[in-house]
Amino acid sequence: MLYLAEVQKETTFVKGTKTKLKLLACQRTEQSWSAVPGEEAIQTDEANKFNEGVLVLVDLTASKQVQRIQEASRQLVSTLQNFSRLQEKFKTQEEEIEQWKQSLTYQSQELNRREMEMESRQAQLEQLAEDCERLDQQRHEFEGTRAEVDRLREELNRSRQELEGAWEHLRGEQQRLQERQSEVQRSAVLDEEQARHIQELLNRLSGAVTPTESVREQLNLGFEILDRQQAVLNQHWQRLEQQRSSAQQLQGEVDQQVQTVQSGWQNWQQAQNGLEQLQIDLRVNQGALKLKQEQEQMLRLYLQHQEELYQQIDRLKDASAGRVGAKIDTIALENMPFEELRTIVQDLQQDLEKLSRFVNDQEEELVSQQETIDELQAKIQQASEYDRLSLETEMADEQESYKMLVATLEGQRRNLQERREVLSIHQNILLRRSGQGEAEKIEGEIDLEPVLGQIATSKQQQAQELAQLEAQIAELQGLIEQTQGRVEGQARDQENRHNELRRLEQELSERQRALGELWGQTNTYQETLQPTQDHMNELRNKLDAIAGILGQVQEAGDYQLQTIAEMRQVFANLINAPAFT
Repeated sequence: MLYLAEVQKETTFVKGTKTKLKLLACQRTEQSWSAVPGEEAIQTDEANKFNEGVLVLVDLTASKQVQRIQEASRQLVSTLQNFSRLQEKFKTQEEEIEQWKQSLTYQSQELNRREMEMESRQAQLEQLAEDCERLDQQRHEFEGTRAEVDRLREELNRSRQELEGAWEHLRGEQQRLQERQSEVQRSAVLDEEQARHIQELLNRLSGAVTPTESVREQLNLGFEILDRQQAVLNQHWQRLEQQRSSAQQLQGEVDQQVQTVQSGWQNWQQAQNGLEQLQIDLRVNQGALKLKQEQEQMLRLYLQHQEELYQQIDRLKDASAGRVGAKIDTIALENMPFEELRTIVQDLQQDLEKLSRFVNDQEEELVSQQETIDELQAKIQQASEYDRLSLETEMADEQESYKMLVATLEGQRRNLQERREVLSIHQNILLRRSGQGEAEKIEGEIDLEPVLGQIATSKQQQAQELAQLEAQIAELQGLIEQTQGRVEGQARDQENRHNELRRLEQELSERQRALGELWGQTNTYQETLQPTQDHMNELRNKLDAIAGILGQVQEAGDYQLQTIAEMRQVFANLINAPAFT
């Protein structure tokens, strides 16, 4: 099972250094850890190469035997980076959820608005239905008037038939009268009975003339009703023309507004493309600034470490041997059994060899890490803006690992130097007790002056690079502030123009919807009025035809009465003739 542990060391003068691992946490799953209760610790020699306080990952069996051990700094950094990325991802998801909430709120408002529009359209349809119902009632009245006209036509037809019968009877009487006149001319005498009979025939013929006044009154009444209905229908036609004119005017305004909105969106898109390019330039400069700031931070940290290293080496040069010697009880070593002392020296030598190999491996890894950072920096300078972001992230991870490795290696170097000095003191005592004298030179002792000179030269070079880097950072910050101001100003303008175009689009949509409703009402109105107008025109044509027939009947009746009057005058002349005297 995998554990996170802390290296703890205890130094004794008899048995040397003992190393323990204090268990801190236990891995349950790949992403789940739980704290180890209490102060559980295990002793192992495999952790001797690690400094005290270093965090390590150790794989233990069920019986707490160490199977594998490795430094935990790299994995901890990776875990922290993953945690940071998860936090950023959660923040992005929260922003997306908030955007979804706003979108749902807008959709709810839009649905409420459309529901109100549907209610308004329903009220308009109900009003239109009422108008249609009134038109149906008027059409029923027209149908009744047409039925009355048909009845009058039938009466006129009957009257005309009776009039034709009367004319036939009159022509027969005229023929008989002519025959009588011939007889009278032959006889030139009419008796009283014949005169009375002719007078009765003339009276009957005069009574057979059909009166047309009542028919004329009904016909005039039909025309009055038709004129009233036509006046109402003319008002509807006027309203229809007004609606059509309003629809045509609104159509022109909507067409013009469509062109305005389309032109506005084209201009907005062009400005948006320019803004996006400016934002890309800003992000590139910000990425470059972040990279240079990280380089500045790393350079400052490196200078700080160099200064600390310089001070430590300088102090080690003067007093390291004295401090280490003060910690060792040389009297106890002098009185210790010789074989036991030899065993301690051998153990210390083995520990020193292990630690030396480990430190050398760390030094090589540090050099490799620095080469990797240099390669990434060269790639960033030549990479595109899209690849640069991923390379900068990778470089930040490598720099973080480099800093942790430098901090760890510094302590291990001190520990190695101290162990060399401890071993040298033990070896000198062992050699002196064996009769061989002291060693001429302490193993591991080196001349630190060249190292101090190299560190000073490196510090001067790094200081010059830091000054150049600070000047570049200041220039980039000024450029970024200027670009940021332009981006913010253009972004505000774009947002205002976008909101205005959205408002115009919404207004255009409402006007298009109103225009469609207006054209629909106009077409429906015309489809309703046209059949009614056709029926009224047909009814008026029939009434005009009846009026013409009635005029002919009136003219025939007047001619008949005139003829009867002339016949009366003829009979009066005959009756008053001398033959009757």
